[in-house]
Amino acid sequence: MGRYSIFAAAFTLLWAAHASAETWPGEDWPAAPTLPSPALQSLQDYAFPPRDDATRKGIRTDALVVIHDGRLIYEHYAAPTTASTPHLTWSISKSLLATVMGVAYGEGRFQLQDPVARYYLPFSAHPRVRIEDLLHWASGLDWQEDYEYAPLNSSVVAMLYTRGRGDMAAFTAAHSTYSEPGQSFRYSSGDSNVLSAALRGMLGNDRYADYPWQALFEPLGIRSAVWESDASGTLVGSSYAYMSARDLARVGLLMLRDGRWQQRQLLPANWVAFNRAPFAHAAAEPGEATPGGHWWLNQPLAGAIRPWPDAPVETFAALGHWGQALYILPAEKLVIVRYGDDRDASYQHNELLKRALAAFAGGGS
Repeated sequence: MGRYSIFAAAFTLLWAAHASAETWPGEDWPAAPTLPSPALQSLQDYAFPPRDDATRKGIRTDALVVIHDGRLIYEHYAAPTTASTPHLTWSISKSLLATVMGVAYGEGRFQLQDPVARYYLPFSAHPRVRIEDLLHWASGLDWQEDYEYAPLNSSVVAMLYTRGRGDMAAFTAAHSTYSEPGQSFRYSSGDSNVLSAALRGMLGNDRYADYPWQALFEPLGIRSAVWESDASGTLVGSSYAYMSARDLARVGLLMLRDGRWQQRQLLPANWVAFNRAPFAHAAAEPGEATPGGHWWLNQPLAGAIRPWPDAPVETFAALGHWGQALYILPAEKLVIVRYGDDRDASYQHNELLKRALAAFAGGGS
């Protein structure tokens, strides 16, 4: 054996020993509960104020779970949600889809520069759109991501509930363009569902339906996951994944540790780096997180302050409608899952992160 082979073998053994020394969840999370403190009470007061279930106004947290370095240090639920409840994640589904795509990327099933139409034929009308563009929500399609406050103009409402619900990717593909692909960020649930259809083309119908479970959920020990499909059989990658808060935290720990799960590199490290790299053509919006590769970042764009000023700059997240959030704070080794039902925009990501840092990491940066 040559000296380089000896070095590689030694490095592998050291890496394996390091991985085995870390704390990982088995069937359940190892626990190290945080002692009560004024900072912890402040966090709980913010996240779980008295609820007005009649009007649904104000902050309505259903679940809050905090993992520190692989250990469960805090959790609290509001009925009817429990530790085993598969909660609707809304657009956290998009980041889950990106994580599943990362496994497929590691298997060599596609490259970021590949045209989408190679894997999803109805997108032949948009031959210059690449997989990377969809992951940046930058297809260039003329899409309107308005919700319940502007339903008549909303592409996403039509896709999820009316004329597009039978085949959501095909509905998206029928949209006209407003810009060159890859040159402009326009948040689009349609882009995510085309990405889901492209994954189907990469895998074939036989493997596609079970792929998220085989590729991601089962290796992580996730038991609660449910993911709805549209009538065509394509997973609704934009919106309809369900998972318990404890199980979603497993995805957070995977991302915290750069795609590694115990001694297996489940996601290529360069895929995680892509997820966490800001999209260069996004425009700064006050208070809005910066788009990465189907994840959201706290890195400020040119001329802007960072989106969550009381959280470290390397913080990143998966975010969903009505206040769903999976936050990852690498330097603090924290993973935070927050599920809610906030319909009046009173919940603020920065405020929860600020209080969580005071409770679990001694303050923000």
